[in-house]
Amino acid sequence: MTAERAAGPAGRRTRRVPRTALPSAPAPRRPPRRPPRQREAGLQGLAGLPTRARRAWDRPLTAYYLLLGGSLLLTGLGLVMVFSASQIEALRSGLDSTYYFRKQLFAAVLGAGLLLLASRMPLALHRATAYPLLLGSLVLLCLVQVPGVGHAVNGNQNWIQLGGPFQLQPSEFAKLALVLWGADLLARKGERRLLTQWKHLLVPLVPCSLLLLGLIMLGGDMGTAIIVSAILFGLLWLAGAPTRLFAGVLGVAVALGLLLIRSSPNRMARLGCLGATDPGPDDRCWQAVHGIYALASGGWFGSGLGASVEKWGQLPEPHTDFIYAVTGEELGLAGTLSVLALFAALGYAGIRVAGRTEDPFVRYAAGGVTTWITAQAGINIGAVLGLLPIAGVPLPLFSYGGSALLPTMFAVGLLIAFARSEPAARAALAARQPVLGLGRRRAGVRWTTMRRRAGRPPSGER
Repeated sequence: MTAERAAGPAGRRTRRVPRTALPSAPAPRRPPRRPPRQREAGLQGLAGLPTRARRAWDRPLTAYYLLLGGSLLLTGLGLVMVFSASQIEALRSGLDSTYYFRKQLFAAVLGAGLLLLASRMPLALHRATAYPLLLGSLVLLCLVQVPGVGHAVNGNQNWIQLGGPFQLQPSEFAKLALVLWGADLLARKGERRLLTQWKHLLVPLVPCSLLLLGLIMLGGDMGTAIIVSAILFGLLWLAGAPTRLFAGVLGVAVALGLLLIRSSPNRMARLGCLGATDPGPDDRCWQAVHGIYALASGGWFGSGLGASVEKWGQLPEPHTDFIYAVTGEELGLAGTLSVLALFAALGYAGIRVAGRTEDPFVRYAAGGVTTWITAQAGINIGAVLGLLPIAGVPLPLFSYGGSALLPTMFAVGLLIAFARSEPAARAALAARQPVLGLGRRRAGVRWTTMRRRAGRPPSGER
């Protein structure tokens, strides 16, 4: 096409450029499309995410890491909350503000040593300590009732004064003794195929447990008696007790519990405070109601560490039985749910260890420890939430109290030892050592090569 000439506005002749010769705007660049194979791989990766998560959850060392990490996190967070919740209580008693925290820190250090010791002890040694520990617990429970030796706290005669600020509560060690002794007893009877007979299933497990319960109840500690009963039922359930037998023993225990509750006005008052929203006459529900107040004022994320209002004399036992309420007030719903998640992780890991082992002693002991920790945590948290009567039991690994912390950390170390003893876990732990050594050697070779390239002699050639 030839160019045309036309007259412009000023009479000048201008040249009209052909339309085809005008420069066109660059087309917007489109992102490169992935090949179909890449798109299908991406979709398959998203679809396979639950499978990969399930495989990661089923790794041999999952229970080991859950037990170790969960127990350490609970103990560490418990130290923080004991420090926050006990300062006002210590000052009101004329003590230093860090008095309770220093005692709990000392107990945590000892407990960490016991956890490490228990996790490294062979199973045969654990079984060998069962009978001496049970005998020692029975002797200490008897000494509690000796005048001048036993010591009463909050109306319960269940302490032994060791001298100075240190006290010992033998009933806490009785839980560990019952777990180890009961597991060893049932394992030996199972090897002889005697657990199918009722008399061998019940004797001497149930009479000895009743003896422990009687000595504990003689001191007035019904909360610990409930935990010991839960351990007994857990062992019977794991041993395969028939439903009729299990229901019969459970019915007798419930009847005895109701009788003991009705025989004590204090226990009846605690039972009457379920779901209470008002302290009531004579402030009999004061502790339960102010525990709810503390949780309600925490909101989603709490008022901040150290900012609790209820611990300033309104809430009794803020650093022991009701530390979960102070946690809810200062850390909010996020903090309380985190504590629940850690206890759920411990419970899952314990059930996993008990379910995957072929050793009957490991199965009974792991189930007993898991029942102990989860039942005690459930009773404590249920009492704080107003769903259960206040039983006076501490929150495991979390509340103040060295007598409760030491045997619990040893029991967690026992679970860690069981988790390490699984064949797949032993193989995974053994396979990690050569890999780590090879990685260090490769890192050393790379470091030597880099120094030579930089013109510097390696450290061994100087």
